[in-house]
Amino acid sequence: MGMDQGDAAEEGRRRMASLQAARSALRAGVERSRALSHALARTGDRVGEIQARLAATEAGVRPIRAPRDALEGAGPNIDRAVGPAAAVLKVFDAVHGLEPPLLAGAAAKEDLPGYLALVGRLEEALRFLADNCGLAVDWLSDIVDYLGKRSLADPRFVAGLAGALSGLKTVTSAGLDAGLLTAALDVLEAEFCRLLADHSAPLAMQDDPDRSKSRHAASIPPPRIPAAAVQKLGLTLDRLAANGRLSYCTAAYADARGDTVSASLHALGLDYLQDQTQDAQALSPSVELWGRHLEFAVRHLLEAERKLCVAVFERRPEAAAACFADIAARAGILDFLKFGRAVADAKKDPIKLLRLLDVFDSLSKLRLDFNRLFGGKACLEIQSMTRDLVKRVVDGSVEIFEELLVQVELQRKMPPPADGGVPGLVTFVPKYCNQLLGEQYRSVLTQVLTIHRSWRKEAFNDKMLVDAVHNIVKALEANFDTWAKAYEDKTLSSLFMMNTHSHFFKHLKSTKMGEILGDEWLREHEQYKDYYSAMFLRESWGTLAPLLSREGLILFSKGQATARDLVKQRLKSFNASFDEMYQKQSAWIIPDKDLQQRVCHLVVQAIVPVYRSFMQNYGPLVEQDISASKYVKYSAEGLDKMLSTLFMPKLRTRRTASMQIRNSNGKIAGAMAGLQRSASTLQ
Repeated sequence: MGMDQGDAAEEGRRRMASLQAARSALRAGVERSRALSHALARTGDRVGEIQARLAATEAGVRPIRAPRDALEGAGPNIDRAVGPAAAVLKVFDAVHGLEPPLLAGAAAKEDLPGYLALVGRLEEALRFLADNCGLAVDWLSDIVDYLGKRSLADPRFVAGLAGALSGLKTVTSAGLDAGLLTAALDVLEAEFCRLLADHSAPLAMQDDPDRSKSRHAASIPPPRIPAAAVQKLGLTLDRLAANGRLSYCTAAYADARGDTVSASLHALGLDYLQDQTQDAQALSPSVELWGRHLEFAVRHLLEAERKLCVAVFERRPEAAAACFADIAARAGILDFLKFGRAVADAKKDPIKLLRLLDVFDSLSKLRLDFNRLFGGKACLEIQSMTRDLVKRVVDGSVEIFEELLVQVELQRKMPPPADGGVPGLVTFVPKYCNQLLGEQYRSVLTQVLTIHRSWRKEAFNDKMLVDAVHNIVKALEANFDTWAKAYEDKTLSSLFMMNTHSHFFKHLKSTKMGEILGDEWLREHEQYKDYYSAMFLRESWGTLAPLLSREGLILFSKGQATARDLVKQRLKSFNASFDEMYQKQSAWIIPDKDLQQRVCHLVVQAIVPVYRSFMQNYGPLVEQDISASKYVKYSAEGLDKMLSTLFMPKLRTRRTASMQIRNSNGKIAGAMAGLQRSASTLQ
């Protein structure tokens, strides 16, 4: 029983030892499997590397395995493709070499010709690249395609080259220089503007003392931009225009030169060009300035600008014309024409005719200049406004001139001056007609009338002008009798006729109109003056002397008292007549100083000596009388003084005749409200 228990224990130990051994074996087997797995993994990585090396080795040796004729043909093809590509790369290097000098800030200012030469080289290089880059890329693409189709290179390598070349095909010519040409052109634009700014000082107007002697005196303006600067502007413009920047150049040029011309003109004070008044007399001072300033603008400023435009835009005449038209507009040439239009639109009166002739004369003198400067298509607006202005001036001048005769005749209905003075019309018309026939206006008016008649297919000559003016004066002369008859007082009528004929004679003698009328005609007016002077004295002051007659006093024999009464009676009659006549004629005038003194002298001679003699002989009869002051009111010296100051023109404003210009329909289009003021405007 005891043995069985021992055996059982032993058996258990054996089984435990077997289990432990089996466990150890299993563990060792697992470790070996794990080690083998790691070894296999490391072997797989090496196998991949080997396979990759084998693929590269295969690709490298593939050309060796390629047909011999394919390998021999690849070399020349590659050489032909690489040659142009190498040339393109060489030009690219040259472009990059131009970058530092072209981007230097002061390079263009310091050496413009050199800078322009660099820009020219850059343009030439870019043209080469634009012409050859695509060709070189095409050739390289062909050779890559050749290699790929014949398996002469790694497909991946071939694919990479093909992609790179495809990207090069999308590069535009503008991007070949990375914006270098654009930057260089910006520098040239800045230099172009600098050259303009450095030579754009306004030109001052200088009066030409000989301008009246020669139409073209000093018409060639002095150079204001040195020839070297003009040459630089032209060269710079050529480069910019060749690269599509002509519009910028013309705009910049017009801005700079237009501002310069405008500053030169506005320094003269051109505010009057905006005057909208309808009064031709008020515009008179401005019209004279307008003519001088327009001549300065056209012959000195714009003529120089046209020549400068032609020099700078030498190879681009259309651009030069457009640029000059812009400069002329900026200078205000249209404002000058608008002022002329304002004169043409002013109210009608005789003075307006003179102003219109001034405007026409200025335009006529500048006609050739206008045609030369503004004759192109670019100046159509200036041409149109000029033609319209000339037509308005001609039509307006002829309309006023042809109505003058009618208006003078209409003045017969106007009352003459109440003081017996000279009507304003008689003062105005001779001066006015002399001006029309004078050196300043005769040829101009003849030209205007000739042009107007030519529009109607009619002829006109200088003799017709003289006859027309002659008729105006004759019509005025015919007014005298009508006006004289309007006076109720015949004495005042005689004074009026004396004044009028005297004024007519004096202001027409030794004048152009006087020459036309003739000496005989003038002598008639002088004779009329003397005739009405004698009639005036006889009918007025000549009636006083008989009142102091000595008749009855010398032979009177009835005593001193009776003689005294007769002297008192005659003195009383004289005093009454003298007072009445003096008071009445104190309101009358003789405008001409010489005539006034002569008439007063005749009046004094007709009255004072008779009065003095009468008082010397018979004054004592009444001077002792208590009522002497009632009869002896004046001394001879007092009468002399009173009569010597008669007929003096008054300083007060007096009513004068007026001349109104009417349209044919009777509506008043304008008026010359006072011919006294009008006459004062005549030079």
